[in-house]
Amino acid sequence: MLPTQRRQAILAELRDTAAVSAEALARQYGVSVETIRRDLRTLRDHGLLERVYGGATPIRSTEGSFAARSSHHVEAKRAIGELAAALAEPDDTIIIDIGTTALEVARALPASFRGRVLTNSVPVAMELSARDGIDLLLAGGQVRHGDAACSGAHAEAFFSEFYADKAFLGSGGVHAEAGLTDYYPAEVVTRRTIIEHSAVPYVLADSTKLGAIGLHRVCPLDRIAAVITDYAGDSGAAAALASAGVTLLRAESLQLTPPR
Repeated sequence: MLPTQRRQAILAELRDTAAVSAEALARQYGVSVETIRRDLRTLRDHGLLERVYGGATPIRSTEGSFAARSSHHVEAKRAIGELAAALAEPDDTIIIDIGTTALEVARALPASFRGRVLTNSVPVAMELSARDGIDLLLAGGQVRHGDAACSGAHAEAFFSEFYADKAFLGSGGVHAEAGLTDYYPAEVVTRRTIIEHSAVPYVLADSTKLGAIGLHRVCPLDRIAAVITDYAGDSGAAAALASAGVTLLRAESLQLTPPR
């Protein structure tokens, strides 16, 4: 197969999948991993794909608006939020990250919770601001339009001043090889600071994000305690994560029944 033919085949494969692995492509086409990497770099330079750790993804620079995401997979996100909130002990210091699923964690915090909540999400802060017994602290920084997510140097400095018992992190994708990924560079750096300052960091990811890869890598999978997800979606992606040593905590909802 000529290089041009191989590159067209790679693009065709990307149209049908969320990501391709350089090592898998090398085995498939009988060439070296370095040859595939050159192919991927060439395709990236022509604006035809995004290069990520270990492979490539289709062109996608953002994850969509907060309003649009709020209406997707609602039952799954609520179930994930309820399971995550149940992990918070009454006197914990917890971090609730940005995103639509993280907001569901705030909504699901039980009335008995009397701990401290640190957040870089304005919607999360608004949700908890009327609650008695919660010591609520909101990070400053640059606020992204739409999501009302705080990031940048002020947010990083804020989280570096604390050590939390648990953190509940948003995600753009969780992949067995690429790890935890997301879309906005400033928020990726803030999330790394949160992980470094949390005893037990959990990732919130509905099943559509399992096997998906965002534009920027946050951290490898061994830096997180578990992924809180639901029962729907591609079991192959979940199996790959489990094989990589990731603990998956599955949430059940009215519309998402666990397999028997």
